[in-house]
Amino acid sequence: MKRVFIIHGWEGYPEENWFPWLRSELETKGFEVFVPQLPDAENPRIEKWVPAVAKTVGVVDEGTYFVGHSIGCQTIARFLENQSEGVKAGGAIFVAGFFRKITNLEEDPETQETAEHWLNSPVNLSKVKSHLTKSVAIFSDNDEYVSLDNVDDFRDKLGSKIIIQKNKGHFNTKAGVTELPVVLEELLKMTKV
Repeated sequence: MKRVFIIHGWEGYPEENWFPWLRSELETKGFEVFVPQLPDAENPRIEKWVPAVAKTVGVVDEGTYFVGHSIGCQTIARFLENQSEGVKAGGAIFVAGFFRKITNLEEDPETQETAEHWLNSPVNLSKVKSHLTKSVAIFSDNDEYVSLDNVDDFRDKLGSKIIIQKNKGHFNTKAGVTELPVVLEELLKMTKV
């Protein structure tokens, strides 16, 4: 059975945004879907989030797929970076992902420190790529946090297919996004269902 892991972002939770819609759509098509609540989402930490994903996923194989939102994309990449040589996931869809830059964050020291924690911790994207059969990165042309400056890393270093959507903000409920058909379409292409 094909498994899909939907990984939320900073301050995220499994029932937010378009996750329940995507889960329902995938389950009706026979996928096993997991949307874990990652620890201390208000203060996300690499050393807590990556092991939490590892515990949920278990063994990665070509029937394993990932969908990440925002910092969840980095979490997936960092999880894949740690896989043994030769291990390959079926694919990943990165929604509003970033490695380079995030903007318009609150100025408080805690928020700034969390952003720096993720942006300044190196990730070996060529190693990540070696563990992915396919990947797609989806951005919005008016995302207040994740600018299009982030496209290059996904295209050039991960080899991701790039899709830029119009007026989707940060792909969250605040931007009115409670369904995201492009993710479903790309995942179905990827899995050949």
